[in-house]
Amino acid sequence: MGSFNTVKIFSGSQSEYLAKDIARYYGKELGGYTLRKFSDGELSPSFEESIRGCDVFLIQSTFPPADNLMELLLMVDAARRASAHYVTVVIPYFGYARQDRKDKPRVAIAAKVVANLLTSVGVDRLMTIDLHAGQIQGFFDLPVDHLEGTSIFVPYIKSLELKNLLIASPDMGGAARARNFAKFMNVDMILCDKHRKRANEIASMQVIGEVEGMDVVLVDDLIDTGGTLCKAAEIIKDKGATSVRAISTHPIMSGKAHENIANSVLEELIVTDTIPLKQQNPKIRVLSVAEIFAKAIGRIRDHESISSLFINYQ
Repeated sequence: MGSFNTVKIFSGSQSEYLAKDIARYYGKELGGYTLRKFSDGELSPSFEESIRGCDVFLIQSTFPPADNLMELLLMVDAARRASAHYVTVVIPYFGYARQDRKDKPRVAIAAKVVANLLTSVGVDRLMTIDLHAGQIQGFFDLPVDHLEGTSIFVPYIKSLELKNLLIASPDMGGAARARNFAKFMNVDMILCDKHRKRANEIASMQVIGEVEGMDVVLVDDLIDTGGTLCKAAEIIKDKGATSVRAISTHPIMSGKAHENIANSVLEELIVTDTIPLKQQNPKIRVLSVAEIFAKAIGRIRDHESISSLFINYQ
């Protein structure tokens, strides 16, 4: 194998808590970076060390506010103008992914807008985990490394040694995700069919499948207000399940989410640290994505397969 360019890892202001752990697992310190703000809030990022000819990894989740995305875009532009050899954006939580298609007239496809913005500033590669919709990868004309949260969650669920494990999807849209999870656990799955009146408000829900006497684990990619997960858990428990847990990669946790989880029938909610929790909650267990991102960065550096990280979960 030929010589490699120097790898440098930088963090945006809102993901430093995670980026420090990623850099530590990778075996490097975070690079010097400063974000200054004008008095009106305008952002002015700058790198405090040379990145000329380097393979640069910029880590920033794009949860609200939109300044997080704007900061990342400006970081990419600054890296390009500083003659970085290759710029990879590491976006643990890819914001605006829920708007991935026109589901009614006269609406935006926000995920495509974000893809266009990232492409326009000169991103060479994108790395993320558990996109809300896998087809968003097709919005980019550049390599997308889509990591899988199953590699983090499967070992934890196995460690619980649940006797009658059953995987559930809280809605029809998540069926493929739940089926993938059930395949690795070698168990069956069920579906919850929900009908919404409007965003974050459920009109009705029914369970498709038998849950009596089972230890059910609901699998979803993100949790916002928690309404869907808590409603699904309640119905599953009412139908005779022994226990109900939930897995959700991205803990958006807006509105009354913490209150909803605390008052729910869920034994626990297992999430990752792609988004920092605004408050502690005894029912929430946080697993870190830092190690898997660090391994993926190493494989990109060495031009090795990333998919092999996810083939066997022992």
